[in-house]
Amino acid sequence: MTDLYIYYQVREADTAALHGAVTAMQAGLASACGAAPQLKRRPQARDGLQTWMEVYPAVPDGFEAALSAAVQQSGLAPLTAGPRHTEVFTDLNSCV
Repeated sequence: MTDLYIYYQVREADTAALHGAVTAMQAGLASACGAAPQLKRRPQARDGLQTWMEVYPAVPDGFEAALSAAVQQSGLAPLTAGPRHTEVFTDLNSCV
């Protein structure tokens, strides 16, 4: 299984608008793709910026393309301070 972790910074003044946009986008992805998204942030702000993270556990094949399209349609770019960074993790299979 593949999990996606997307983190980025947001200006404190833009948090309410970004929260609404991200949660609406994630609801659409959950409905369309069966994803179970999460939204997190670091507890402290630094220099007027918060770090947020979107988590998409156990995503189906093709989800990254759906996410990219959803981000474009949701208009997140003007509300973030800099680029979105994506990390991909997969499950480890243990041999016992």
